[in-house]
Amino acid sequence: MEITPFLSIDNQPISVAQALAYLRATGDLQPFLLKIIRQHILETELQTHDDLEIDPNIIEQAVIDFRFENQLNDPNLFQEWLITQGISYAEFRHQITARLKIQKLKAKVTGHKIDEHFSANQALFQKVALSRIVVVEEKFALSLRNQILEDSNQFELLAREHSITEDRFSGGKMDILHLSQIPEEIREFVATAISGQIIGPLQVDNHYVLLRVEEFFPASLEGSLKQELQEELFDQWLQEKAQNMTIKMHIE
Repeated sequence: MEITPFLSIDNQPISVAQALAYLRATGDLQPFLLKIIRQHILETELQTHDDLEIDPNIIEQAVIDFRFENQLNDPNLFQEWLITQGISYAEFRHQITARLKIQKLKAKVTGHKIDEHFSANQALFQKVALSRIVVVEEKFALSLRNQILEDSNQFELLAREHSITEDRFSGGKMDILHLSQIPEEIREFVATAISGQIIGPLQVDNHYVLLRVEEFFPASLEGSLKQELQEELFDQWLQEKAQNMTIKMHIE
């Protein structure tokens, strides 16, 4: 029985089995399969839920918004873009509709779980502003700590002169982080500190870190945090769905 090739390269046919073997050799097979499983679950859910229909006006507005955001208002530019993507307008509109339905599904699946998850882990979502100095030798880190304790105004100067990270150019100031984003080996020290406190030196990998706690910000369920939690909880839901499925590979 002749096997239809999956694709061809310079007229050399590549079977599905060979393509999967290539992915396995590069370590990309599992992520590839996970994407297929995830998409299968999404497609199935979209077909089985009757309450995910989208108002046509909302779809049209989403199309307009997409074209505006991607500078595709000109009909000719938009048509050229569709050609480069290898899709028709009908397919593009279907993709937009599917994305809107998935967003609706996410809201349905996560619902009250977001508030529950936030309440149960509120301490981890507290934000903190930190400054740091990162050096290679512990003895040198201790010396810097002593200098800072004698004169706290030295922190920024010492960070610029001695820290090995890119944030030395800003006097060691880091981006504002949620406590949950801080490595576990550091998180507890930061969570129990007060503003202005010097922490460390702490060993992180092969370096030694001095931290200064600048300011704490109360946790609030809004903006990007709410969206991040929705994505996290939806991914968990998809993983649970996948774990309960029987999955077999059939390769000839």
